[in-house]
Amino acid sequence: MARPSTALWQVHASVFLFGLSGLFGKFLALPATAIVLGRTGFATLALGLVLAVGRQAVKLRSLRDGLGMVLLGGLLAFHWVSFFHSIQLATVAIGLLTFSSFPVFVTVLEPLLFKTPWRWRDGAIAALVVLGVALVIPEYRLGSDTTLGAIWGLLSGLSFALLQLLNKGYRKRYGAVAIAFYQDLFAFLCLLLVTPLASLALTPQDLGLLLVLGVLCTAVAHTLFIESLAVLRAQTASVISGLEPVYGIALAALLLGEVPVPRTLVGGAIILGTTLWASLPDKSLEAPP
Repeated sequence: MARPSTALWQVHASVFLFGLSGLFGKFLALPATAIVLGRTGFATLALGLVLAVGRQAVKLRSLRDGLGMVLLGGLLAFHWVSFFHSIQLATVAIGLLTFSSFPVFVTVLEPLLFKTPWRWRDGAIAALVVLGVALVIPEYRLGSDTTLGAIWGLLSGLSFALLQLLNKGYRKRYGAVAIAFYQDLFAFLCLLLVTPLASLALTPQDLGLLLVLGVLCTAVAHTLFIESLAVLRAQTASVISGLEPVYGIALAALLLGEVPVPRTLVGGAIILGTTLWASLPDKSLEAPP
């Protein structure tokens, strides 16, 4: 098991790579399902190679764990497809900022899934995120691409929150690389069933970008993030994950020329500030001295 200082570097590196991955929604002129199919395919190959070279155990302990991995693989596929679809419809900033609401979903879902006490601040946190999202979206026409992009970004955040909560249990029984391998594998197989391969015309540049996305921004980043959860609290990982849109928006401005308008930045600041608050311990739950 990694030391706390090592785990912090792991989660920071993974968050930077996740932020970088958002730009591939603009780099690649492919459907979101095709992008994620390539991403998970290359990630599965890379993770499988790591497991084979290291001779790490990958056998699932029970049928229940196998079915759970299939479910989480499908959830991972939905998360990434909705994430890239959001960015393609809107901008990197809107996709990343709406997705970054996931710690709030963790705050709301944790009491429902694990029977933890509901806290008064949970409602306040949800209200603030709604305000932040309202400011991030520049227009309110349901049929507009930016509005639809924001909705898909929120769905991406919701699905990632579920992944984060459910992965905690599996991390106690399996290694991070094995978890990432199975989830990427089943995500790939799920997308293989719905992606029209015959209509895809991939260029060598597309394949190169998908290789970078799959190996560096997926296999490496996913493994580092799951590995860090074995040491860090979910709250700590959520706080650091708040840097993902900061990295992504800065890279989009530098490489794509996408500079968010002030209103989007204000809404993003509210979302990030609220997710930071959601990730901090609630002192009202601490036992009195």
